[in-house]
Amino acid sequence: MTLQYVKSQDTLRFTKRPANERGKADFGWLKSAHSFSFGQYYDPKHLGFGNLIVINDDLVDGGKGFGAHPHKNAEIFSYVLGGALEHKDSMGNGSVVSEGGVQYMSAGSGVTHSEFNPSQTEEMRFLQVWLLPEVESTKPAYDTLDLKPADKDGKLKLFLSKDGRDGSMTTQADSSVYAATLKDSQTITHELPAGRKGWVQVASGSVSVNDVPLNKGDGLAIDGSGTLTFDQGQDAEFLYFDLAP
Repeated sequence: MTLQYVKSQDTLRFTKRPANERGKADFGWLKSAHSFSFGQYYDPKHLGFGNLIVINDDLVDGGKGFGAHPHKNAEIFSYVLGGALEHKDSMGNGSVVSEGGVQYMSAGSGVTHSEFNPSQTEEMRFLQVWLLPEVESTKPAYDTLDLKPADKDGKLKLFLSKDGRDGSMTTQADSSVYAATLKDSQTITHELPAGRKGWVQVASGSVSVNDVPLNKGDGLAIDGSGTLTFDQGQDAEFLYFDLAP
């Protein structure tokens, strides 16, 4: 990780990944920012964090998208932040996930899929995230989940986990992934257990994590263990990852 901003606090260590240092791609119809090495962007300092290997912040023009392409041995989810995302795959699945929804695909032994913006006029924005599975070449799977605003208002809402607890989708990755929104005087506390890693990705607004200020597009790597405090939210929406080391 680039050590531009590092803060140690008791048994926790925080390293910021500033939004403006992410890799960039502009294909006209697609504008993307890469938190980790992806496609034509390669940085040996940013190959992933724990079993988290891709966070792409994608903005897709109306009527455009990604044609059919293969994946294998990756746990992939798309967190829709604006517009809608249409999915089709070789397993026979087809769906349209709108703002606030999540689509998840376990590529396993191999799957082909496409993703498009079904609107001809409105842009679509989503975070595409890849996690490494614990076991390779499992049977591919697909799922979706709609998150209501109340589900994540001032709290961490679990939507993806290894054991499918609390109504979350089940993943082959040793990870728990949460979404939250935070504003005004709202505060969230959460324990990062020993032997795990944490990552925060800010989708919009601004928030502080243990007094580390984060803005839209910033990421925060967390090592160690202890209590995390999320506060000072200004129209903030973010993802929090509890990751295998």
